Amino acid sequence: MPTKQNTYTLVWFTTNLRIQDNTVLTKALQLKNPIIAVYCFNPRQYETTTFGFKKTEKYRARFTTESVQDLKKQLETLNIPLFTFHNTPEIAIPKLCETHSITDIYIQKEFTSEELQVIQNVKSKVSKHTSFHELYDQFLFHPDDVFIHLNEIPKVFTNFRKVLEKNCSVNNMPKATKQVAFQIENNTTIPNLNTLGFLEFETHPHSAFPFSGGETAAQNRLNTYIFESKKIGVYKKTRNGLLGTDYSSKFSPWLANGCLSARQIYWAIKNFEKSEFKNQSTYWLIFELIWRDFFKFIALQHGNAIFKIDGINQQSYQWKSNPDAIKKWCAGETSEQFVNANMIELNKTGWMSNRGRQNVASYFAKILELDWRIGAAYFESFLIDYDVHSNYGNWLYVAGVGNDPRNRTFNVKLQAQRYDEHGKFQKRWIQNTLFE
Repeated sequence: MPTKQNTYTLVWFTTNLRIQDNTVLTKALQLKNPIIAVYCFNPRQYETTTFGFKKTEKYRARFTTESVQDLKKQLETLNIPLFTFHNTPEIAIPKLCETHSITDIYIQKEFTSEELQVIQNVKSKVSKHTSFHELYDQFLFHPDDVFIHLNEIPKVFTNFRKVLEKNCSVNNMPKATKQVAFQIENNTTIPNLNTLGFLEFETHPHSAFPFSGGETAAQNRLNTYIFESKKIGVYKKTRNGLLGTDYSSKFSPWLANGCLSARQIYWAIKNFEKSEFKNQSTYWLIFELIWRDFFKFIALQHGNAIFKIDGINQQSYQWKSNPDAIKKWCAGETSEQFVNANMIELNKTGWMSNRGRQNVASYFAKILELDWRIGAAYFESFLIDYDVHSNYGNWLYVAGVGNDPRNRTFNVKLQAQRYDEHGKFQKRWIQNTLFE
């Protein structure tokens, strides 16, 4: 039996719910101090916002609980116990630190206001002798490498991409090692949906995302989509699809909560290109990962401006706040059936295609001229794959207060004709005789 240790290192998990390719975990293990881990189901994440929506609806809530359940199992393989709390981090973590004499806390480095505030709240409550180690670990290209080559993030994505592709490389993936087993009392439990304020529910039979949360499910999907089915090879052709599980990679929910990293996808694609083939489609998924990085760097550069009505452009429009129009958009009861079908899919499954998102967002902001932040908050509530940087970056872009140099408006009718020519998608989600 190992000698009882007096002090511990704490790994605080947030949106990095994996043990593979986890810089925060790997660096913590290098301290050679026994490690315990913590995840907090922060009640604030399940409250109703000023816009009238729950900050997190049932779909992402269930995906999160599944992800944390799997994380606990994965950490057990490294002899790391996971403490879980249904409480705010500033209450749960200081108590844990005091009980177990925590000397060091390792956490993923954040750069948006709510996340920064939570970390600051915890810092103000723990002992001044506890050291915080904050590490960037949600990018494809590490910020230190990017900022060497970019004094300022270009406003246009193409310029950003070209500089990164020419000058930057993707880091290798760190590997976590198993620590020596030790005994520690841990009576904490992972809350279920009822505890978080929801009723249990069945996945919709037509859901394009029928998968569960967790690193195990993420790795299965990565392997299936790239190596087994080789669907990666036609990604560029199918990515604008609307029906089924394989028109796109569906990696985004696991990317959003960190069950899967962008680097893991990148290196899997590179391995596929070596062993199988390389084409426009294999590149295009990497291209999309660079878009994801772009929105993260925009958030890093512009801070709270990404949440403000005038956006990063300080561009003023006469935004409306029409409760009836907002309600109809949310419910899928507008005059545009293509918009309605996408919104009903979101409401029933927590998922919407990329093509759908662009159309319903453009309709909300450009046609209805509604305050785009309300639409962004609704997406935040319902989307399984909600990611603060991508969500607000995309809404800024579509609303004309972000990074779109052309400030486009989608013609929803033409989009429906092009991407749902026979109305199959609309028929699936709209229960009426319109298409019969």
